[in-house]
Amino acid sequence: MKEQHTNELATVTFLPLGKTFEVQTGQSILDVALDNDVPLDHACGGVCACSTCHVIIKKGMELLSEMEDDEADQLDEAAGLTLQSRLGCQALIQQPGNLVVEIPSWNRNYAREGE
Repeated sequence: MKEQHTNELATVTFLPLGKTFEVQTGQSILDVALDNDVPLDHACGGVCACSTCHVIIKKGMELLSEMEDDEADQLDEAAGLTLQSRLGCQALIQQPGNLVVEIPSWNRNYAREGE
């Protein structure tokens, strides 16, 4: 496993919300979303057992951890799969830089928890 850089900062922008956050590297996209009240579904609790936290990386794919087999297998079940698809729970931000993440329309659950 690669050493995680926890003293460096990355900028994460969530689309279509247009919300941008400066975060420590070493966190997953799902962690960043949850820490900042960004509505990203995660039915399995972030343990790579579903595909509800599927996101599309619009910019900064090179900043993320490599995709492992478990994530690739789960992504096969995701609707609207693209070459830039990742699971938010598995994609760790490992390098500083600018990351742009789209939450697909079919993965947005604004009715959840009073949103």
